[in-house]
Amino acid sequence: MAPGEERPPPTWLPRDDGFGTDFVTKTSQPVSTADRALLVGLGWKRKPRFPGMPAGEQGRESLLELVELARSAGAEVAGTVFQIRESADPATLVGRGKLDEIRAEATAHKAPLIIFDSNLSPMQQRNIEAATERRVIDRTQLILDIFARHARSREGQLQVELAQLNYMLPRLTGKGASMSRLGGKSGGGGSGGAGGGAGRIGVRGPGEKKLETDRRRIRDRVGKIQNSIEDIRKQRALRREARNAVPLGTIALVGYTNAGKSTLFNALSRAEVLVSSRMFATLDPTIRAIRLPSNRRVLVSDTVGFIRDLPKGLLTAFRATLEEVQEAALILHVSDVSNPHHAELDEEVDKILNDLGVADRPRLRVLNKVDRLTKEQRAPLLHPYTNGTGTNEGPVLVSGLTGEGVEELLRRMDAALPVDPVVTLSLRLPLAEGRTLALVHALGRVIHSEVEDSHMLLDAEVPISIARKLKLDAFANDGTSKRVPA
Repeated sequence: MAPGEERPPPTWLPRDDGFGTDFVTKTSQPVSTADRALLVGLGWKRKPRFPGMPAGEQGRESLLELVELARSAGAEVAGTVFQIRESADPATLVGRGKLDEIRAEATAHKAPLIIFDSNLSPMQQRNIEAATERRVIDRTQLILDIFARHARSREGQLQVELAQLNYMLPRLTGKGASMSRLGGKSGGGGSGGAGGGAGRIGVRGPGEKKLETDRRRIRDRVGKIQNSIEDIRKQRALRREARNAVPLGTIALVGYTNAGKSTLFNALSRAEVLVSSRMFATLDPTIRAIRLPSNRRVLVSDTVGFIRDLPKGLLTAFRATLEEVQEAALILHVSDVSNPHHAELDEEVDKILNDLGVADRPRLRVLNKVDRLTKEQRAPLLHPYTNGTGTNEGPVLVSGLTGEGVEELLRRMDAALPVDPVVTLSLRLPLAEGRTLALVHALGRVIHSEVEDSHMLLDAEVPISIARKLKLDAFANDGTSKRVPA
């Protein structure tokens, strides 16, 4: 820190150290050390897989993805361990013999952290930590850590904390004298609490007081966060209602994480959204207005990237981004076509869109990063979608980095939006209707205009929704204007 520079204010974060929850301070200062982590992946022999895919191949791909997630979280990947099983071991997930191997690998690589590419139950996590004598986290906890690093808005930070607390609550454990294991008829720490009349003097007490206090504190904090998020959601609804006063179509970019959505968003809107190869670099929704070839203005939103096995709690928590998807008139499904497994990743995105209830929403497939493909690799992507008339009704090939295909994408977006035809109107507007005049110029295309007395005569092409909202029928120049359809 430079001399004279003020230290940033601390933020309060919960910490579960295995003996209950403490609230510790965390200051916004760089951390120079990275956790060395051993990554553990699993494949299932009987798990449904794509035709021709070897057993456990999906697990290996998921483990490679976990490597990128760990690096995004700031971890140093010391090594990986992979196992193929018939089914999960209820107590340890991988079995006692494999745990011995994992412990030996962690010791050899000097890795104090073990990350599992599966969601662990609280019991499994405790058993694995006891057997390996290492700190153990699972895929969900790793994703939550990445979200905590990247959340910038107040709502995003609250949503991350809410998901973390809900994840932590069933995993609180208590042991030792610090947990006040008192009470009971025998006085040896059994049940009975303060009402146990036969306990020895000095050991009658309330039971696991500290653990219950920690749980109550977490539940109270969860309630406060939920109230705060609800207040922010109401404010966002008011802002959306204000936007809807001027009717604009909305388009949401969705896709697997690291598919290049933010780069494409910048190419479409000329915005300066953060672009990073790290997973989940974008969490908070960004909305920009763009103009389509028909001169219609629409709102385009950049959303959080999806991922396989995305925790359900995060889908619930990140309503800010997901509401933009649910309110969108058109969804742009962006895929990284340079990824050889992009078809499988697209299926994961389709599952999440089904969970959000937007499976029937108009959707346009966008194959991004075509600049990484050769001409021979591009040909099969275009051929299956070209019909007999020579028009292409399939995915749009674009490169958000170079701008290739962006004009074609804008044209296809214009055509794929729900029907909102442009009508030609001849209007006679009083000059006092300054707001209506400005909106006709901003949201439509003025072909001709002239001033006559205290009125403005206009010939303009305007989307029908705009014409209805502005009630332009009331200003029609009699005998020359088409009526706005009901």
